[in-house]
Amino acid sequence: MADVVITMRIMPSSVDVDLESLTTAAKNKIEAFAGMNNMKTEIKPVAFGLKAIEIMFVSPEANGSTETLEAEIAAMEGAESVEVTDVRRSIG
Repeated sequence: MADVVITMRIMPSSVDVDLESLTTAAKNKIEAFAGMNNMKTEIKPVAFGLKAIEIMFVSPEANGSTETLEAEIAAMEGAESVEVTDVRRSIG
């Protein structure tokens, strides 16, 4: 099976959330799910000082759905919502 490239957006619960620690905790959960640490993170402005965390990572297609991973990250302190915004099959 191939690998897939997944882009996930994490919205913090407020502008006061420490985005660096939330990013680190989310990356640890993603690494446990995907079995690899091939990730790219970016903090993107949303509105009125609120910023979202976007994490792009590679996962084996055999891992299947990310619903469990999304629920685990959404349950973390400081996370308001988690959404997979893009899934693409890796070429190469």
